[in-house]
Amino acid sequence: MSVSNLTHAPASQSERGAFILSAMAAVFWGSNFEATRIVLFDLPPWTAAAVRVVLAVAATLLWLAATKGISWAVLRRNVVAFAVLGLIGVAGFTATLFLGMKTSSPVTAALIMATSPLTTNLLDSILLKRLPSLLAVLGMIISLSGVALTVGAFSGTHFASGDILILIGSLFWALYTIGCRRWVTGATPIETSAWTMLAGALVLGLVAFRLEMPLTALVHAPAVAWVSTLWMALVGSALAVIFWQVGIARRGPAATSVLFNLVPVSALVVAAIFGRTPDMMQIAGIAVALFGIMLASGNLQGKPHDRHSRRPAAG
Repeated sequence: MSVSNLTHAPASQSERGAFILSAMAAVFWGSNFEATRIVLFDLPPWTAAAVRVVLAVAATLLWLAATKGISWAVLRRNVVAFAVLGLIGVAGFTATLFLGMKTSSPVTAALIMATSPLTTNLLDSILLKRLPSLLAVLGMIISLSGVALTVGAFSGTHFASGDILILIGSLFWALYTIGCRRWVTGATPIETSAWTMLAGALVLGLVAFRLEMPLTALVHAPAVAWVSTLWMALVGSALAVIFWQVGIARRGPAATSVLFNLVPVSALVVAAIFGRTPDMMQIAGIAVALFGIMLASGNLQGKPHDRHSRRPAAG
């Protein structure tokens, strides 16, 4: 069943299709971390980040133009918000991810990013000058303990510098999520994704040309780097966002957000496919982290929170 036909299908069939598409989006996001690791063998980080976002925004804008149409009024009304959010949540997030993946592992990076909804909740509470819920704090402590267990911190291993960068990236993402809700008016999530990605692409491109030699790097990049970049941009970014929004439209943000927990699981499976089978400590860490995430989000009580579910993009 095509994405466009889901809205005309019977309710049960449409919900099944939307569930499958949402799950696929989470799997695609999880695969981005391994693809990033592969790309960084052959491309410098700022160049790789810029190319990914440029291709992703081109595909997203084409989809937007072909389906909903480009609303210049939305762009004019939110141009400042889109520019600031693009700097923080697209350029900042993507740069820290690619720089961090030089020393972090795909599974650890995915686990850290999986805690971003909890970080958003806690940061939002701070900005509103109110105490976060006990479950939110407890869930964050448990989930971060799971991340520490995954990297071996309890057995003497230190967090890599890349892990810290990716944690900073998750803070950028939390600010982006909050800003999209507070500053953007009258724009759909896909419109917000497209225009903020465009702003972020411009920043990343400028930095790449200032610090690196992107054209030379791209000309000499092997096929595997191009395939991985195209996968991240078209499948792991543009297509994943579209699939996720279909799930939200048909199943609601709360029910769809539960599937975001598949992201680190997907990263683990993809890493194993590429020959890096996790040990029992890593598997235990992932289980602990996911338990903390689900506890804080309310999924274990059957009442998932939906306040941060309508994320414009991810990973």
